[in-house]
Amino acid sequence: MTTTMKAPAADDRIARLSTASVRKVLEPEELFDWDSLGRGQVIGDELLTTSGLDLDLPADTKARLSREEVAAMLQMGIRFEAVLNAGFALRIAETQDVTDPRIGYMLHEIAEETRHQRAFIRLIEELDAKAVNPVSGGAIERFLQFNIRRFIKMPAFLLVLVLAGEEIPDLLQRLAAEHPDTNPLLASVNRYHRQEEARHLSFARTTLPELYARTGRLERLRIRHFAPVVIQLLFRMFVHPGVYSAVGLPGWQTWRAVNRTPERLAVRYHATRNIVRTLLDTGVLERGHVPRGWRTLCGVDRFGEPVGPELPLPLPAASAG
Repeated sequence: MTTTMKAPAADDRIARLSTASVRKVLEPEELFDWDSLGRGQVIGDELLTTSGLDLDLPADTKARLSREEVAAMLQMGIRFEAVLNAGFALRIAETQDVTDPRIGYMLHEIAEETRHQRAFIRLIEELDAKAVNPVSGGAIERFLQFNIRRFIKMPAFLLVLVLAGEEIPDLLQRLAAEHPDTNPLLASVNRYHRQEEARHLSFARTTLPELYARTGRLERLRIRHFAPVVIQLLFRMFVHPGVYSAVGLPGWQTWRAVNRTPERLAVRYHATRNIVRTLLDTGVLERGHVPRGWRTLCGVDRFGEPVGPELPLPLPAASAG
């Protein structure tokens, strides 16, 4: 461990997070006019995952694609937050000290995540998405489901995945919220979600050193070598091949091409480098010894520094930077 936060300092920070959650209870049913989404394109052309493929798509196809992509990402968010809730619930059930401020904040976070899930479900209904995920019921899903049941029982490993589940959507939603062509309702939901997720990230960063200090050798190996494989798979499946099939494009072929474009790699690198920074700052990884899987996922060297030219995020020139 290169840095370890002493328990009283961590307790104080977590208590402040709980206080903020109490003061800012935001119910999505009361916040948004869900009927205002409309029927058109909901994110700008630059934010479509196909933007780097030079496809000449008609306006109605881009509108449909934008709705399918956003709905797929929201569905992934709902499922990922369900895994987080299950992991926290297990820790609460097994704790010997229910007065620990960490337990109190987990309850706040579960409440906030379920509100996010309700908001996402309502938005998916308005998007009227039709795509069918071809992975459902197949080997990839069985692999993920099998491992999810194991992750829930590994607190430190799960928290690393939580960082990914927070950082990646946070960047995607920031890009959408800042883009002038994003539907106003979608932009508002994104800002609402990011507001509460900032506290969740703070909690994860605060408690990860404590959990990691109590992990065994096997779980540490999984964090070093298996976690980046899972995170890369999750990132690729945020927009699954069925999304492209739903708008008349070759599903798997387009999906593979999308995940190799500089635009998509830029999003992955920018989001996941924050995870590596957290792992380095908390002593989970050591500078100079970042494992190959993390280097590949994040586009960094063994010190955690970016490799090669910095890829620009997919924003219009007026909004860049």
